[in-house]
Amino acid sequence: MSVRLFTSESVCAGHPDKICDAISDAIVDAALGQDHLSRTGIEAVVGANQISLLGEIKSGASIDFEGVARSIVRELGYSEPRWGFSDQSPVSNFIHQQSPEIAVGVDGDGAGDQGMMFGFACNETENLMPTPITLAHALTKRIDEARETHELPWLRPDGKAQVTVRYENDKPVAIEKLVLAVAHHEETEPKQVREEAIEHIIKPVLELFKLKPPASKDIIINGTGVWHIPGPDSDAGLTGRKIVVDTYGGYARVGGGAFSGKDPSKVDRSGAYAARYIAKNIVANGLAEQCEVGLAYVIGQPKPLMRTIDTFDTSTVGQNKLEAYTDELIDTSVKGIIKTLDLRRPIYRQTSAYGHFGKAGLPWEKIV
Repeated sequence: MSVRLFTSESVCAGHPDKICDAISDAIVDAALGQDHLSRTGIEAVVGANQISLLGEIKSGASIDFEGVARSIVRELGYSEPRWGFSDQSPVSNFIHQQSPEIAVGVDGDGAGDQGMMFGFACNETENLMPTPITLAHALTKRIDEARETHELPWLRPDGKAQVTVRYENDKPVAIEKLVLAVAHHEETEPKQVREEAIEHIIKPVLELFKLKPPASKDIIINGTGVWHIPGPDSDAGLTGRKIVVDTYGGYARVGGGAFSGKDPSKVDRSGAYAARYIAKNIVANGLAEQCEVGLAYVIGQPKPLMRTIDTFDTSTVGQNKLEAYTDELIDTSVKGIIKTLDLRRPIYRQTSAYGHFGKAGLPWEKIV
């Protein structure tokens, strides 16, 4: 029997980096909602009592950048200035017009940047994602739900989950270790935090997965003991810094660029979505048990310089049939991806937490 362990992590929607992703993607949606040809490369930075917006835009939309940023911060639960960061924190706006040297390439339906992207799928879970990252996302989403519904009124925004899964003969069978970090009210004792987090967060999630649960000693909650001050006052945030969380939890290769803040002409985003679309449909249609698709582009050119399909010796058909299937599934030119997946619309805010893949309703998750 071959045995291996694999660990993935996820972060809550109120994590500093995810605040930035949410702001950036909310601006993308605001632009595309008014002008579907908008081009954006929006970066946000948050720190102690500070929100900064940077990057580029080319759009006919009229956007209240400061208003968008404040509404996202408020939506994510940061309404208490005493935490050192809130929807009342100062906003600095340094967004400028897109460089004409970038625009000229995109105007000809070329890629908005160079880079390599990877997409992955496997038959471990119903959403054809790896088990460790699926579990980690489920836990962070449950943390946020317990806070938003006041089921656990002592919870504050921000949090993390980390899961170590035991594989036997390449099949997930057990959870070896489980780590949660949750920000909480000062008057809530660590013992209460642990007991109620296990009962209201961990148990409901683990019931959804047919895996051996971890022993009590292998569940770690708030490794330093307490965590009272959530968010950017404790740790600054930046758009695009959680790319491993956003993709496959380290289980598959990661491309060179992040997603949030970018319109679909930026192949960092659209190319990664196309690669997932191909990989997922190959697995969903029984052509392989797992699949990784790689794409590479150069700025200003419409078609990829590279396309690879790796099924790790799990395919049920030959490589030529996989290539032919992919050709019929999607045109991997920039224009072809945007058209097939209908990406010029405001759908991106929902991707800024709990990963960009494995979510029902997103066009790159559609099985055909």
